[in-house]
Amino acid sequence: MTSSFRMFGDPAPASPVVLSVPHAGRDYPPVLRLALRAPLASLAALEDRHVDAIALAARGDETLLLQDRPRAWIDLNRAEHERDPLLDEGACRLSTLSAKVRAGIGLVPRRTAAAGELWRCRLSAAEVEARIAADHRPYHDALADVLAAARARFGCAVLLDVHSMPPIAGGRARVVIGDRFGRAAAGRFVARVEEALGREGLHHSLNTPYAGGYILARHAAPQNGIHAIQLEIDRALYLDRRLDQPGAGAAATARMLRAVIDALATQALAEGATAPPLPPTLADAAE
Repeated sequence: MTSSFRMFGDPAPASPVVLSVPHAGRDYPPVLRLALRAPLASLAALEDRHVDAIALAARGDETLLLQDRPRAWIDLNRAEHERDPLLDEGACRLSTLSAKVRAGIGLVPRRTAAAGELWRCRLSAAEVEARIAADHRPYHDALADVLAAARARFGCAVLLDVHSMPPIAGGRARVVIGDRFGRAAAGRFVARVEEALGREGLHHSLNTPYAGGYILARHAAPQNGIHAIQLEIDRALYLDRRLDQPGAGAAATARMLRAVIDALATQALAEGATAPPLPPTLADAAE
Protein backbone atom coordinates (compact mmCIF):
# COMPACT_ATOMS: atom_id res chain seq x y z
CA MET A 1 0.00 0.00 0.00
CA THR A 2 1.18 3.51 -0.81
CA SER A 3 0.25 6.55 1.24
CA SER A 4 -2.74 7.31 -0.94
CA PHE A 5 -3.98 4.25 -2.88
CA ARG A 6 -4.19 0.50 -2.75
CA MET A 7 -3.75 -2.04 -5.50
CA PHE A 8 -5.77 -5.25 -5.36
CA GLY A 9 -4.50 -8.05 -7.56
CA ASP A 10 -1.22 -8.48 -9.36
CA PRO A 11 0.66 -5.68 -11.15
CA ALA A 12 0.98 -8.33 -13.88
CA PRO A 13 -2.78 -8.59 -14.48
CA ALA A 14 -4.68 -11.86 -14.57
CA SER A 15 -7.40 -10.22 -16.70
CA PRO A 16 -7.40 -7.78 -19.62
CA VAL A 17 -9.85 -5.63 -17.63
CA VAL A 18 -8.26 -3.18 -15.16
CA LEU A 19 -10.47 -1.41 -12.62
CA SER A 20 -9.97 2.11 -11.28
CA VAL A 21 -11.91 3.72 -8.40
CA PRO A 22 -10.50 7.25 -8.05
CA HIS A 23 -13.21 9.16 -6.16
CA ALA A 24 -14.33 6.96 -3.26
CA GLY A 25 -11.52 7.84 -0.83
CA ARG A 26 -12.51 8.74 2.73
CA ASP A 27 -9.07 9.11 4.38
CA TYR A 28 -9.25 12.78 5.37
CA PRO A 29 -5.83 13.92 6.68
CA PRO A 30 -5.73 16.11 9.82
CA VAL A 31 -4.23 18.99 7.83
CA LEU A 32 -7.25 18.94 5.54
CA ARG A 33 -9.69 18.91 8.46
CA LEU A 34 -7.97 21.90 10.05
CA ALA A 35 -8.12 23.89 6.80
CA LEU A 36 -11.87 23.45 6.34
CA ARG A 37 -14.28 26.32 6.74
CA ALA A 38 -17.24 24.11 5.74
CA PRO A 39 -18.44 21.11 7.80
CA LEU A 40 -16.50 17.91 7.16
CA ALA A 41 -19.77 16.17 6.25
CA SER A 42 -20.16 18.54 3.29
CA LEU A 43 -17.19 16.87 1.57
CA ALA A 44 -19.25 13.73 1.08
CA ALA A 45 -20.81 15.52 -1.90
CA LEU A 46 -17.45 15.17 -3.65
CA GLU A 47 -17.21 11.43 -2.94
CA ASP A 48 -18.42 8.61 -5.14
CA ARG A 49 -19.99 7.43 -1.94
CA HIS A 50 -19.08 3.79 -1.14
CA VAL A 51 -18.74 2.80 -4.78
CA ASP A 52 -15.48 1.18 -3.67
CA ALA A 53 -17.56 -1.42 -1.81
CA ILE A 54 -19.40 -2.22 -5.04
CA ALA A 55 -16.17 -2.51 -7.04
CA LEU A 56 -14.54 -4.75 -4.44
CA ALA A 57 -17.60 -7.01 -4.28
CA ALA A 58 -17.71 -7.26 -8.08
CA ARG A 59 -13.99 -7.85 -8.53
CA GLY A 60 -12.77 -11.32 -9.41
CA ASP A 61 -9.10 -11.64 -10.37
CA GLU A 62 -8.92 -8.22 -12.02
CA THR A 63 -6.29 -5.74 -10.88
CA LEU A 64 -8.02 -2.82 -9.14
CA LEU A 65 -6.60 0.56 -8.10
CA LEU A 66 -8.47 2.23 -5.26
CA GLN A 67 -7.65 5.75 -4.12
CA ASP A 68 -7.88 6.25 -0.34
CA ARG A 69 -7.17 9.99 -0.25
CA PRO A 70 -10.42 11.90 -0.82
CA ARG A 71 -11.25 13.89 -3.90
CA ALA A 72 -11.30 16.99 -1.68
CA TRP A 73 -7.53 16.52 -1.21
CA ILE A 74 -6.75 16.05 -4.92
CA ASP A 75 -8.87 14.97 -7.87
CA LEU A 76 -7.27 12.21 -9.92
CA ASN A 77 -9.71 12.86 -12.75
CA ARG A 78 -8.23 16.31 -13.41
CA ALA A 79 -4.97 17.05 -15.21
CA GLU A 80 -2.05 18.47 -13.25
CA HIS A 81 -2.47 21.87 -14.91
CA GLU A 82 -6.16 22.24 -13.94
CA ARG A 83 -5.29 24.35 -10.91
CA ASP A 84 -7.68 26.97 -9.60
CA PRO A 85 -6.17 30.47 -9.31
CA LEU A 86 -8.80 31.41 -6.72
CA LEU A 87 -7.44 28.71 -4.40
CA ASP A 88 -3.94 27.75 -5.53
CA GLU A 89 -1.10 30.29 -5.50
CA GLY A 90 0.77 28.20 -8.06
CA ALA A 91 -2.03 28.23 -10.62
CA CYS A 92 -1.70 30.11 -13.88
CA ARG A 93 -4.17 32.96 -14.20
CA LEU A 94 -5.36 32.10 -17.69
CA SER A 95 -8.51 33.21 -19.46
CA THR A 96 -8.73 29.70 -20.93
CA LEU A 97 -9.52 27.90 -17.65
CA SER A 98 -11.81 24.92 -18.14
CA ALA A 99 -15.45 25.11 -17.12
CA LYS A 100 -14.73 22.68 -14.29
CA VAL A 101 -11.98 24.87 -12.85
CA ARG A 102 -14.12 27.99 -13.19
CA ALA A 103 -16.89 26.15 -11.30
CA GLY A 104 -14.50 25.42 -8.43
CA ILE A 105 -13.93 21.71 -9.08
CA GLY A 106 -10.41 21.69 -10.42
CA LEU A 107 -7.40 19.62 -9.39
CA VAL A 108 -8.06 20.62 -5.78
CA PRO A 109 -11.79 21.37 -5.43
CA ARG A 110 -12.49 24.86 -4.08
CA ARG A 111 -16.24 24.68 -3.46
CA THR A 112 -19.39 22.58 -3.67
CA ALA A 113 -22.82 23.77 -4.73
CA ALA A 114 -24.33 23.00 -1.33
CA ALA A 115 -21.54 24.14 1.01
CA GLY A 116 -20.02 26.98 -1.00
CA GLU A 117 -16.35 27.78 -0.37
CA LEU A 118 -14.60 24.90 1.40
CA TRP A 119 -11.30 26.28 2.70
CA ARG A 120 -10.20 28.90 5.23
CA CYS A 121 -7.30 30.16 3.13
CA ARG A 122 -5.50 29.73 -0.17
CA LEU A 123 -3.03 26.91 -0.78
CA SER A 124 0.61 27.56 -1.51
CA ALA A 125 2.12 26.33 -4.75
CA ALA A 126 4.35 24.00 -2.73
CA GLU A 127 1.35 22.38 -0.99
CA VAL A 128 -0.38 21.54 -4.26
CA GLU A 129 2.81 20.37 -5.93
CA ALA A 130 3.46 18.05 -2.98
CA ARG A 131 0.03 16.48 -3.44
CA ILE A 132 0.66 16.05 -7.14
CA ALA A 133 3.99 14.32 -6.47
CA ALA A 134 2.77 12.13 -3.60
CA ASP A 135 -0.76 11.23 -4.70
CA HIS A 136 -1.64 12.15 -8.28
CA ARG A 137 1.39 10.98 -10.24
CA PRO A 138 1.89 7.67 -8.39
CA TYR A 139 -1.70 6.60 -9.10
CA HIS A 140 -1.47 7.44 -12.78
CA ASP A 141 1.98 5.90 -13.14
CA ALA A 142 0.76 2.66 -11.54
CA LEU A 143 -2.36 2.61 -13.70
CA ALA A 144 -0.33 3.14 -16.86
CA ASP A 145 2.03 0.30 -15.90
CA VAL A 146 -0.81 -2.13 -15.21
CA LEU A 147 -2.56 -1.30 -18.48
CA ALA A 148 0.67 -1.73 -20.44
CA ALA A 149 1.22 -5.10 -18.76
CA ALA A 150 -2.34 -6.21 -19.55
CA ARG A 151 -1.93 -5.18 -23.20
CA ALA A 152 1.38 -7.03 -23.39
CA ARG A 153 -0.09 -10.21 -21.91
CA PHE A 154 -3.52 -10.33 -23.60
CA GLY A 155 -3.04 -8.29 -26.76
CA CYS A 156 -5.77 -5.92 -25.58
CA ALA A 157 -6.54 -4.07 -22.33
CA VAL A 158 -9.66 -2.32 -21.05
CA LEU A 159 -9.74 0.26 -18.29
CA LEU A 160 -13.08 0.41 -16.48
CA ASP A 161 -13.12 3.63 -14.44
CA VAL A 162 -15.85 3.23 -11.81
CA HIS A 163 -17.74 6.23 -10.45
CA SER A 164 -21.13 7.00 -8.97
CA MET A 165 -23.56 9.84 -9.52
CA PRO A 166 -26.55 11.44 -7.83
CA PRO A 167 -29.91 10.36 -9.29
CA ILE A 168 -30.52 12.24 -12.54
CA ALA A 169 -33.50 14.54 -12.03
CA GLY A 170 -36.25 13.76 -14.49
CA GLY A 171 -34.14 11.14 -16.23
CA ARG A 172 -34.47 7.40 -16.62
CA ALA A 173 -30.79 6.53 -16.87
CA ARG A 174 -29.46 4.62 -13.88
CA VAL A 175 -26.03 4.15 -15.42
CA VAL A 176 -24.05 6.49 -17.68
CA ILE A 177 -21.40 5.05 -20.00
CA GLY A 178 -18.62 7.46 -20.95
CA ASP A 179 -16.21 6.89 -23.82
CA ARG A 180 -15.35 10.52 -24.61
CA PHE A 181 -17.67 10.38 -27.62
CA GLY A 182 -15.89 7.42 -29.16
CA ARG A 183 -12.34 8.63 -28.57
CA ALA A 184 -11.54 6.38 -25.59
CA ALA A 185 -12.89 3.00 -26.71
CA ALA A 186 -14.02 1.20 -29.83
CA GLY A 187 -17.79 1.08 -30.22
CA ARG A 188 -17.88 -2.70 -29.88
CA PHE A 189 -16.74 -2.39 -26.24
CA VAL A 190 -19.49 0.11 -25.50
CA ALA A 191 -21.98 -2.21 -27.21
CA ARG A 192 -20.92 -5.03 -24.87
CA VAL A 193 -21.57 -2.81 -21.85
CA GLU A 194 -24.96 -1.77 -23.23
CA GLU A 195 -25.92 -5.39 -23.77
CA ALA A 196 -24.92 -6.31 -20.22
CA LEU A 197 -26.94 -3.42 -18.76
CA GLY A 198 -29.91 -4.38 -20.90
CA ARG A 199 -29.84 -7.92 -19.54
CA GLU A 200 -29.87 -6.39 -16.02
CA GLY A 201 -32.93 -4.31 -16.95
CA LEU A 202 -31.16 -0.99 -16.34
CA HIS A 203 -31.72 2.10 -18.45
CA HIS A 204 -28.53 3.86 -19.45
CA SER A 205 -27.28 6.85 -21.39
CA LEU A 206 -24.10 7.33 -23.38
CA ASN A 207 -21.82 10.31 -22.65
CA THR A 208 -24.68 12.39 -21.22
CA PRO A 209 -24.17 14.00 -18.78
CA TYR A 210 -20.79 12.32 -18.11
CA ALA A 211 -18.48 11.57 -21.03
CA GLY A 212 -15.33 10.75 -19.06
CA GLY A 213 -12.54 12.97 -17.78
CA TYR A 214 -8.79 13.11 -17.52
CA ILE A 215 -8.34 9.44 -16.57
CA LEU A 216 -9.81 8.34 -19.89
CA ALA A 217 -8.08 11.11 -21.81
CA ARG A 218 -4.69 10.13 -20.39
CA HIS A 219 -4.85 6.34 -20.47
CA ALA A 220 -7.02 5.40 -23.43
CA ALA A 221 -5.16 4.46 -26.61
CA PRO A 222 -7.62 2.42 -28.71
CA GLN A 223 -5.26 2.53 -31.69
CA ASN A 224 -2.74 0.64 -29.54
CA GLY A 225 -5.22 -1.81 -28.04
CA ILE A 226 -5.92 0.03 -24.76
CA HIS A 227 -9.58 0.97 -24.46
CA ALA A 228 -11.14 2.91 -21.59
CA ILE A 229 -14.71 3.35 -20.38
CA GLN A 230 -16.08 5.39 -17.50
CA LEU A 231 -19.09 3.95 -15.69
CA GLU A 232 -21.29 6.23 -13.55
CA ILE A 233 -23.70 4.31 -11.30
CA ASP A 234 -26.77 5.93 -9.73
CA ARG A 235 -26.16 5.96 -5.96
CA ALA A 236 -29.82 5.23 -5.31
CA LEU A 237 -29.21 1.76 -6.74
CA TYR A 238 -26.89 0.70 -3.92
CA LEU A 239 -27.12 3.19 -1.03
CA ASP A 240 -29.80 3.64 1.61
CA ARG A 241 -32.56 6.26 1.38
CA ARG A 242 -30.24 8.93 2.75
CA LEU A 243 -27.69 8.06 0.03
CA ASP A 244 -25.16 7.61 2.81
CA GLN A 245 -24.48 3.92 3.57
CA PRO A 246 -24.68 0.73 1.47
CA GLY A 247 -28.28 -0.42 1.27
CA ALA A 248 -30.42 -3.32 0.12
CA GLY A 249 -29.49 -2.85 -3.54
CA ALA A 250 -25.73 -3.19 -3.05
CA ALA A 251 -25.54 -6.89 -3.91
CA ALA A 252 -27.58 -6.49 -7.10
CA THR A 253 -25.43 -3.51 -8.15
CA ALA A 254 -22.27 -5.53 -7.61
CA ARG A 255 -23.73 -8.30 -9.79
CA MET A 256 -24.46 -5.72 -12.50
CA LEU A 257 -20.89 -4.45 -12.37
CA ARG A 258 -19.59 -8.02 -12.51
CA ALA A 259 -21.66 -8.59 -15.66
CA VAL A 260 -20.13 -5.48 -17.25
CA ILE A 261 -16.60 -6.64 -16.36
CA ASP A 262 -17.27 -10.07 -17.84
CA ALA A 263 -18.66 -8.55 -21.04
CA LEU A 264 -15.61 -6.35 -21.48
CA ALA A 265 -13.23 -9.22 -20.76
CA THR A 266 -14.93 -11.39 -23.38
CA GLN A 267 -14.53 -8.68 -26.01
CA ALA A 268 -10.94 -7.92 -25.00
CA LEU A 269 -9.87 -11.57 -25.18
CA ALA A 270 -11.49 -11.94 -28.61
CA GLU A 271 -9.65 -8.87 -29.88
CA GLY A 272 -6.39 -9.82 -28.24
CA ALA A 273 -6.31 -13.15 -30.05
CA THR A 274 -5.87 -11.32 -33.36
CA ALA A 275 -4.04 -8.21 -32.11
CA PRO A 276 -0.93 -6.94 -33.91
CA PRO A 277 2.38 -6.85 -32.02
CA LEU A 278 2.93 -4.11 -29.47
CA PRO A 279 4.31 -0.81 -30.78
CA PRO A 280 7.92 -0.34 -29.56
CA THR A 281 7.04 2.29 -26.93
CA LEU A 282 4.38 0.10 -25.32
CA ALA A 283 6.57 -2.98 -25.51
CA ASP A 284 9.33 -1.12 -23.69
CA ALA A 285 6.89 0.10 -21.01
CA ALA A 286 5.62 -3.41 -20.38
CA GLU A 287 9.10 -4.89 -19.78
